[in-house]
Amino acid sequence: MSIRPVKHESRATPTMEGAGVKLHRVFGFGDPSMTDPFLMMDDFRNDDPQDYIRGFPWHPHRGIETITYVLAGTVDHGDSLGNHGQLGAGDLQWMTAGSGIMHQEMPKGDFSGKMHGFQLWANLPSSLKMTAPRYQDIKSADIPVVVDDDGTAVRVISGDFWGKSGPVDGIAAEPVYLDISVPPGKTKRFPGDTYRSA
Repeated sequence: MSIRPVKHESRATPTMEGAGVKLHRVFGFGDPSMTDPFLMMDDFRNDDPQDYIRGFPWHPHRGIETITYVLAGTVDHGDSLGNHGQLGAGDLQWMTAGSGIMHQEMPKGDFSGKMHGFQLWANLPSSLKMTAPRYQDIKSADIPVVVDDDGTAVRVISGDFWGKSGPVDGIAAEPVYLDISVPPGKTKRFPGDTYRSA
């Protein structure tokens, strides 16, 4: 196994999006060459509903895929095609905006007001920019979990890992998207495909 050197380090930047949602931008809206095909990643983590309750009202997307992964709280969503639903803790939505769609995402906290999730944007290749919009709503129970002997747990969202395949399919970027939980005091190394892992 070869070790890839770290090319760049940066801190997530506090910013505000939507109708006043406070979040941290991990990367985005700069030079996309280091993260291609990914354009942006936001960490929306808050314990105060006033920092997120106004949400992300109706707005357009085109030519990209948006990936929303909720860890705590819920996100109600709807779009201009009549689709609507709710993402809960552990759920994921992979939206292919393609030729264009209007949608909204309205976060709500859990019983204690906590809201936490991530959104990742992936660029579509030019040949798929005008594809029909599509959703994949994945429930937490449908995401396979692999637990190692030391207690490390890996939720496999997309791609293949430790003999499990994620439920997300038919996507352009084809990343290995994992949610890894390592027990306190443990150190763990994971093999990664240098083309599909970041």
